Order: sequence, then structure tokens, then C-alpha cells
Amino acid sequence: MPTNPSGDPIARLLAQKPVIILDGALATELERSGADLDDPLWSARVLIEAPETIRAVHLDYFRAGADCAITASYQASYEGFARRGYTAEQSTGLIQASVQLALEARAQYLAETAGLGRPQPLVAASVGPYGAFLADGSEYRGDYDLDLAGLMEFHRPRMAALLAAGPDLLACETIPCLLEARALVSLLSEFPAARAWFSFSARDEAHTCHGETMAECAAVLEACPQVLAIGINCSAPKYIPGLVANLRAATSKPILVYPNSGEIYNPANNSWTGETDCAAFGEQAKDWYQAGARLLGGCCRTTPDHIRAISAWAQTLPAR
Repeated sequence: MPTNPSGDPIARLLAQKPVIILDGALATELERSGADLDDPLWSARVLIEAPETIRAVHLDYFRAGADCAITASYQASYEGFARRGYTAEQSTGLIQASVQLALEARAQYLAETAGLGRPQPLVAASVGPYGAFLADGSEYRGDYDLDLAGLMEFHRPRMAALLAAGPDLLACETIPCLLEARALVSLLSEFPAARAWFSFSARDEAHTCHGETMAECAAVLEACPQVLAIGINCSAPKYIPGLVANLRAATSKPILVYPNSGEIYNPANNSWTGETDCAAFGEQAKDWYQAGARLLGGCCRTTPDHIRAISAWAQTLPAR
């Protein structure tokens, strides 16, 4: 179960720091390290072939200033591993290894920084959307062929396995539609000690990729005490200030944002276009903070340099 089952790890960390800095893209760094992610399993493939590379990327992000590592379980599912011939027991081991690798990286980082007064970073176990398993681009549309019960059935065993591995919380992320958020928040009630953040993907300044308003999504999650923060990820940076404003009007929970680098993704051919500037990304983080976000990081195509830029800016904020 979670390492802090009775408390709120986000609130605890925000009591010590004005912002929580999240990590950046895992897949981008794995590819830079030589991993081949041209695969339906995406980064979860590396759990099988080179888990030590995942541990090293987590450590790089901690060293860059991240206060939270998001595990390599985004695209790890029982169904996905079964397609490769793995048994349920083997799949559980791979899913739980994603958490263990992040915990090991954190332990190494804390050993390196012992005596410096660094608050212990968090480990958030990634619960990616059903569309990530499909690997057909539907994670950016939310036009699923499953109903609420079907989505709960898909997510339940992976959620149980991740929680048993001992993360601080779950990162229910890149949620494209309200239906999937309802399924995930319903599942949380089956694990009363679990804590999670919920992060949606957005198509503009006010709507999820599927089309629901952010205010509507926040209203559904607001009453659940197990949901510790609500926000946006895997979306264009230009939309973030407006999205944060819409969330602030609908929730009292902390708001998190970890957008893409600014490059544009084409799911038809798995390509990215445009350029990104790490320093500019760090400057934008100031705008997100001023809009009301308190957990800041990066998603697709961001790197430790992007997180280092956010960390450098955050160090200028008044201490708690």
C-alpha cells in the first residue's frame, strides 16, 4: 500500500516548499539513452529489456531538481504484456518493478544529498489511460469502446499491483475524457488507503481532448478526499494559463501542470515538429505559478534541462 496511507504527501511537501517540481518526459530520455520505443508497449518495453536505464533517468531528474518521479507504468498493463506472452504473475512483477526502480533512484539521490536538508521526493505511480494500451491515438481523443464498468475492469488489476509496490501516490494522467476519470475515481474507493492526482489532456484552454469542460471534470473530483490534486498534462503550453484559471474556479485542491515541450505531435506517424527552448519553458513556469498552479513539470519531449530551468526559477521564490 502507499508509503503514506493516512496522510497527504502533496500537502506535506507544499508545507515545506512553495512549489513541487515534477519530473519531465521519461520516454524522451530513454530514447536518448538508446532505447527503441517503436513498440505498442512504448516505455514499458524498457521494463523488460533495460530496467537500469529507467532507474538512471529517474536519478537524472532528481539531480535536476525534481521533487517527484513518475513511474514507467504509463503503458504497462496486463493486457499489453499478455500480448507478448507474459503471464499475469510476470506482468505483476514488471508493473511493480516500475515503482521499485523509482524508489531505488530516490534512495540513491537521498544518499547523495544527505545533510543538505532536501525534503524527500515523492514517487507517483503512473496510471495511463486505456487509450495508451490501444496505441491507436485514442488516448488523445477518448472515443473508447468501453463503458464505465469496462474501464474499471481494465484499470483495477494494474492499480492494485502499483499500490502494493508502495508508491507515495498514483498519477492518474493524460485522461482524455470524463468517463475515464469517473471510472478511476470509482476505483479509488476500492482502495481506501490510496491517494492520487488526476491530470487531464486538453484540446484548448477549457476542454478535455474529448470535449468536456475542465470545470465539469473538477466538480466530479472535488468531493473525493482521495484525490489530492487536479491538473493538466500532455497538452500545449500555450493553453496552460487558461486551463489553470478554469480549474481554479472549480476546485479547492492544488493544481498541477506538466505540459509538453511546445512541439506538436502527429499521432498518425508518431512524429514531432517545432522547436523548444528550455529557458523559455522555465519562464513559462512562472506564468503557470502566477495563474495558480503549485505542481509544475514537463511531459512529452521535455528533458532534465527543462526541469533544471523550472528549478532555477523556483529557487527565486520566497521560502516557506
